[in-house]
Amino acid sequence: MTRILVVDDEPQLVRAVRINLRARGYEVDTAPDGGTALRLAAHRPPDLVVLDLGLPDVEGAEVIRGLRGWSSVPIIVLSGRVDSADKVAALDAGADDYMTKPFGVDELLARIRAVTRRLHPAGSADPIVTIGDHTVDLAARTVSGGVKLTPTEWQLLEYLLRNPGKLIGRRTLLRDLWGPQYQTETNYLRQYMARLRRKLERDPAHPAHLRTEPGMGYRFDPGAS
Repeated sequence: MTRILVVDDEPQLVRAVRINLRARGYEVDTAPDGGTALRLAAHRPPDLVVLDLGLPDVEGAEVIRGLRGWSSVPIIVLSGRVDSADKVAALDAGADDYMTKPFGVDELLARIRAVTRRLHPAGSADPIVTIGDHTVDLAARTVSGGVKLTPTEWQLLEYLLRNPGKLIGRRTLLRDLWGPQYQTETNYLRQYMARLRRKLERDPAHPAHLRTEPGMGYRFDPGAS
């Protein structure tokens, strides 16, 4: 059974999330602050963490860094903060996704399912993914319809496709694909994402799969039609 640690100091929100998660077969632990969350995570390692940024003892980003010191557990951040700087800081600290309060339980459950699918992939074979009218074979490194991609376009596309549904921060992509010295060169990402959309999306101006999260990063949406 998947164990989820919910970290938030709002009792009503925690209660609602706990009830909905348990009703769907998840095991749920809760913590009202960062210190308790870190101790509980060390004692009963969760499979996924749902974390508020505005905790009464320490900043949520510090909790993320604390967890990342020893664990790769997926972390979904919940926060009432709308400043993109807070979102970017959470992603840079190691969060996997970010949702702004108020949020719908159905959306939270969808994000949890997406992360769970990444934790427990259906098989070990390299995936074959459909984007619009094209089929991408990551093992053969081919795209149907005779579409040709440059090595860098392949790197970026593969990174996104191997993390379906996951919001990946701009700095993370730049660091992992180009190197740490390029972490502020966001124009690189814009240019290459534009190229991929022109080659793969049905409507590049309104992409259904290669999505931008303004001010934060990019996400591959496998379920879009």
